[in-house]
Amino acid sequence: MIENRKQDILLESGTNELGVMEFTIANQHFGINVAKVSEILRYGMYDITPMPNANPFVEGIFKPREEVMTVINLAAYMGLPPSEDPERDILILTMFNRVKSAFHVHDVKEINRISWTAIEKPDKAIYGGEEGLATGIAHYDKRLITIVDFEKILADINPASGIQASELARFGDRPKSLKPVLVAEDSPLLERLIIESLEKAGYINVICCANGKEAWDKLIQFKATGLPIEDLCSMIITDIEMPQMDGHRLLKLIRNDEVLSHVPVIVFSSLITEEMAHKGRDLGATAQLSKPDIADLVAVIDKHIL
Repeated sequence: MIENRKQDILLESGTNELGVMEFTIANQHFGINVAKVSEILRYGMYDITPMPNANPFVEGIFKPREEVMTVINLAAYMGLPPSEDPERDILILTMFNRVKSAFHVHDVKEINRISWTAIEKPDKAIYGGEEGLATGIAHYDKRLITIVDFEKILADINPASGIQASELARFGDRPKSLKPVLVAEDSPLLERLIIESLEKAGYINVICCANGKEAWDKLIQFKATGLPIEDLCSMIITDIEMPQMDGHRLLKLIRNDEVLSHVPVIVFSSLITEEMAHKGRDLGATAQLSKPDIADLVAVIDKHIL
């Protein structure tokens, strides 16, 4: 039933809606983009083998099919109480950033279709800013669901899975470019890493937006000046998952706008699966790259700007 509901939600794109798998830990409600979920399993049905010298939040490994997967205890990572009945707990199997992982949670409720406009950007003072785990707060059916930054969790536990600015060394010394590049990215940590990487690659005129709506509002401001749009924004880099407006909706608006339609748009996301890539092509993406391939991103920017 969950798989069928997931497929129903994933069929559409550009609608500015998110399929959220709602789960609980210590009776608190959290959510994960259903596009990241490959399967859910009953925790008590599997033997998990501890690994010596592993990260303290890694329970161990198990082999549900033909592939060994790492199990991450989300309650421990978040500093929440353990389950009262672990045998009934759930493993959420995920695939993003080209990494397969299993996250141990206490229960899975359902999959909900939620408009990105109903998902608010979390307050930095309350949710920890770059160190926080919330990328959005969803208001749904009279309750709040915290959308968890699974990319940050994975990068904390396995730093090699995150953006590696050291990859840019292969380009050698590069001249500075003042060509304006607009970046729409909701994760404060990833935004900083992307900006630092672009600046290291010579792109020092970076315009930052925390979600698709902020990016669209900025583009409307650029249009209002009457100046050539390429002088104000020569390239757009956007994530897919973002509160208020997602990257696919942003891309659709840009391609349907007479002034903005020719601006190159690169989708840079942890969700570039075959299905997502098909949707991006239909919407008119110039290129689609999977995080954390920052060197490939720079190469594509060079191709369209230089």
